[in-house]
Amino acid sequence: MKETLANSVAAPVPLRAGAGLKPKHYQAIIEQRPDIGWFEVHPENYMGRGGPPLSYLERIRMDYPLSLHSVGTSLGSHLPLDVAHLNNLKALVERFQPGLISEHLSWSHGYEWYTHDLMPLIYTEESLKLIVEHIDQVQECLGRTILIENPSSYLQFKQSEIPEQVFYVEAAKRSGAGLLLDINNVFVSCSNHGWSVEEYIAAVPHEMVGEIHLAGHSIQDLQGTRLRVDDHGSPVCAEVWQLYQSYINANGALPTLIEWDSNIPEFTELYAEVRFAEEFMNRTSESCHEATL
Repeated sequence: MKETLANSVAAPVPLRAGAGLKPKHYQAIIEQRPDIGWFEVHPENYMGRGGPPLSYLERIRMDYPLSLHSVGTSLGSHLPLDVAHLNNLKALVERFQPGLISEHLSWSHGYEWYTHDLMPLIYTEESLKLIVEHIDQVQECLGRTILIENPSSYLQFKQSEIPEQVFYVEAAKRSGAGLLLDINNVFVSCSNHGWSVEEYIAAVPHEMVGEIHLAGHSIQDLQGTRLRVDDHGSPVCAEVWQLYQSYINANGALPTLIEWDSNIPEFTELYAEVRFAEEFMNRTSESCHEATL
């Protein structure tokens, strides 16, 4: 299979829109071979020794570039990183040769326990030093630069001393990592905390951003307070599309992923979201071309 993959679509992720790959859509993608730029997967779902998931992923990798978006490395944990998990991630990177690799600015394991949730950090110099050490360790193990993603947040710690966006960018600068800018997460966090979306995005150097994420979110009532929750269970909302359009109009298009991880629709609905994002990208590219004539 390694020889087959070497002859497939080139590994780099193209300047196009892509989608999160879900088991529900395996068959439709293989049979229809839709005109889509790339797919992104959570590597933790493919760390077994075999079975249908790996078989399907190998087949789809023959036709499309991949990005690996990890959810279990736990960069922000106060404990040492899980070496077995890192080695499993490295094996997948070597097997599938993804164009991009990313992880979250969060933590997910403590003493003898793991959670599927991405837990928030306390933004201090001490935690910044620790997460930089962990990013360095991951990049050294993989032999690759990774992207780190800004979180969606629902609370703030009194102990935090550094603004979230400053902490996020500084972690990448000190480790040599790139940034994954999740525009939905920016909107969710800023809405929940009363922060300025414009100031948050302005603090993120565009030249460090290698990928954009877009997703849907829900609005929940928490004891009379309206809370936006990044559940990836619905279409991208109008406000996030507007932020995305403004961002790429100002800075240029980047590989853009549509995430849909709960209430997963039929592939046709997900594909329509991907095509919508690509229309924004194409219009931006055309405008940039006209401006240079």
